[in-house]
Amino acid sequence: MRSKNAPRGRTGAGKDERKGGEPERSFIERARRAQIVTAAVETIAELGFAKASLARIAERAGISKGVISYHFAGKGELIERLVEQVYEEIGAFVGGRLDDRSGATTWLRGYIESVAEYMLGHRTQLIALGEIFHHFRTDDGAPRYGVASSEPLYVRLENAFLDGQRSGELRPFDVRVMAVTLQAGIDDMFAYWSAHPEHDLAAHARELAGIFQRATRAENAPAEEQQ
Repeated sequence: MRSKNAPRGRTGAGKDERKGGEPERSFIERARRAQIVTAAVETIAELGFAKASLARIAERAGISKGVISYHFAGKGELIERLVEQVYEEIGAFVGGRLDDRSGATTWLRGYIESVAEYMLGHRTQLIALGEIFHHFRTDDGAPRYGVASSEPLYVRLENAFLDGQRSGELRPFDVRVMAVTLQAGIDDMFAYWSAHPEHDLAAHARELAGIFQRATRAENAPAEEQQ
């Protein structure tokens, strides 16, 4: 991926590169890139990945296709930035609602329920991500996103489980198996909600959290942790 600070088409010096001009230009470019990403999310969610051409995305954003080409090398880079931005937003939202000092089972419930809470307010993003994960391919035809690209998330969940095992709050188990199974449960929860929008996502998240709390906690866990 090209550096976000070095968009194509910018050569030579001009008024915007004088002292004090660079921060302003950077702010404008960041805002434009965010606008394009938002338009891409909405277009993919509405039309599907295959039909969400750069021309269609530009039309929704109210700009020319050339403006997108100025900021992104192509649809592939735009999609990768879209996924990065959505996950950054999810991470900030969830991180603001978790307290690593609260104990492993409380953290586990908070993680599951806060991810669901975020998606309740961002259904369009969820639909777009589903389209991307199913249809976006690398040059050799392999899925661009999938289990292999989820490694950082699995490691984060593994570490949370390991902390709980070290403290005695969680029982012994294979943390990699539990991390993969937990994330699969969350992914399936969202897939079901996408297909059945009338489904109570918050209630589903509460039930899922209870399942994993019971599956992971130690027999001698304090009563207040056994939710």
